[in-house]
Amino acid sequence: MSSRSFVHLHNHSQFSLLDGAQRIEEMVDQAVAFKMPAVAITDHGNLFGAIRFVEKCKERGIKPILGCEIYVAPGSRQDRTPPRDGEKAYHHMILLVQNRKGYENLLKLVTQAYLDGFYYKPRVDKELLAAHAEGLIATSACLGGEVATRLMKGDEEGAERAAVEARDIFGEGNYFLEVQDQGIPEEVRVNRGLEAIARRTGLPRVGTNDCHFLQREDHFSHQVLVCIQTGKTVNDPERLKYTQEHYFKSPDEMAKVFAHLPEAVENTLRIAERCDFDLGLSGNHLPRFAVPEGQDVDGYFEKVAREGFDRRRTEWERLLSLGQLRHPLEDYAARLDSEIRMVKEMGFPGYFLIVWDFIRFARERGIPVGPGRGSAAGSLVAYCLRITDIDPLQYGLLFERFLNPERVSLPDIDIDFCMRRRGEVIDYVRHKYGQENVAQIITFGTMAARAVIRDAGRGLDIPYGDVDRIAKLVPPELDATVDKALASVPQLKSAYEGDEAIRRLLDVARRLEGLARHASTHAAGVVISPRPIVEYAPLCVTKDQEVITQYAKDEIEKIGLLKMDFLGLKTLTLLQDCLGLVEREHGVQV
Repeated sequence: MSSRSFVHLHNHSQFSLLDGAQRIEEMVDQAVAFKMPAVAITDHGNLFGAIRFVEKCKERGIKPILGCEIYVAPGSRQDRTPPRDGEKAYHHMILLVQNRKGYENLLKLVTQAYLDGFYYKPRVDKELLAAHAEGLIATSACLGGEVATRLMKGDEEGAERAAVEARDIFGEGNYFLEVQDQGIPEEVRVNRGLEAIARRTGLPRVGTNDCHFLQREDHFSHQVLVCIQTGKTVNDPERLKYTQEHYFKSPDEMAKVFAHLPEAVENTLRIAERCDFDLGLSGNHLPRFAVPEGQDVDGYFEKVAREGFDRRRTEWERLLSLGQLRHPLEDYAARLDSEIRMVKEMGFPGYFLIVWDFIRFARERGIPVGPGRGSAAGSLVAYCLRITDIDPLQYGLLFERFLNPERVSLPDIDIDFCMRRRGEVIDYVRHKYGQENVAQIITFGTMAARAVIRDAGRGLDIPYGDVDRIAKLVPPELDATVDKALASVPQLKSAYEGDEAIRRLLDVARRLEGLARHASTHAAGVVISPRPIVEYAPLCVTKDQEVITQYAKDEIEKIGLLKMDFLGLKTLTLLQDCLGLVEREHGVQV
């Protein structure tokens, strides 16, 4: 059988938090090594890793298939009645994107699952699926799917009814019965039931492996990862267990698994061929800034920039009279003309007006605003608009570091606000551009060296004192890794070589190090969109019921949305006082 005869359509990356142990880069590299034409990502209930996955696939020349293993409520997604004994609050289903419409629908599904379906997990219901089924291929998923669950209970009639209902929702040819064999006894019974349903209904079957880790050798470290998630230890007989077979198998291995059912293997290729969606990561989607009647954005931008220049001129003339201005006013005028021209050519006047507007709002309300930092301090336009308060010519700062024709992404303006009143600025932006068009941004905490040793130690049921002693041998530097520590700390290397339990602890920690551990709200990131964000990116909800994006800040920029850093600083008022003191004592504007 050809090495190009199988595609993995059921894959959990590290963004199936504390359940998937596959790093996206490693997973894609493995698919390339196996000469697969495509590979899918189907994390639990989210699209956290979608953009990174697409980028990596494009870089390696393999087709990316975007998907998700969603949670489907047994009734209404808004029903939060505790399930009865033996019942579930949700079932699994795999969704795969065929085209642009399918991607748009998946964004809406995973968003609504969080916004109004969350109960234990982010859930959709069949009503929502029916409204957003176009462009998607669905499968019955693993033993956690509704069809498999009913078969395990002996409810063959109910299982067939659920399968036919799903086929009717997604349309003829868009729903597959998913066959798996990871050595779990229940799978034998379920696969027999799926065969009978396929025979009676004509529904096609597709073979998958429920991949949670990359190689068979990763099984033990994955088991520890699941223990970290569930608060169990590897010595607990009641812990959630996966078999050694839940790894990213080769096409030849999958062909052997389904030697009796070649159509299930062939259907992976057929599905991959049908999933032909190119996400595209070019172009910007800026919100529209409303300018006064009779003016356009370019003209209004130039108007307010030149008005700001005139207001700054008074200070420049004062410094010039004192012999403290390093450049003649003619240089300032020429620099302003050049910057205005560049901003217009690159299509960013609206961007500057958006930032100018909410900073003006903050200053008018007495909300402390930072003087500016990063490359934006090199812009005279930003200085004239009071986006920054640092004179770039006086300090020899280059505009080209901030904005130049080679830059394909939006310029980066970071703004510091008083932490106590930062929320007022965000509320203003939401009111101006629309609640659905503004959200804060997700970020992911990863398992760093010391933390992953402590996490792994709990999962391995090693006494805390022993684990803490080993963790403290890792240098506290931010870039410290377990491998670096083993190479540079003789005491740690000695413990690793001389104690089997410590060796196992550190080997597990090395494999889990760097995986995403949890999601939270970025300290500063805010996204502003021209239309509801869900048309561009999925959303989710924090434990505090705050709506945030499922894409992190770098991914938000890559899909062309406007990302702002509204950093709330406790020390901002003190900082401003210090800057004022420097100005008064030395007569130098900073």
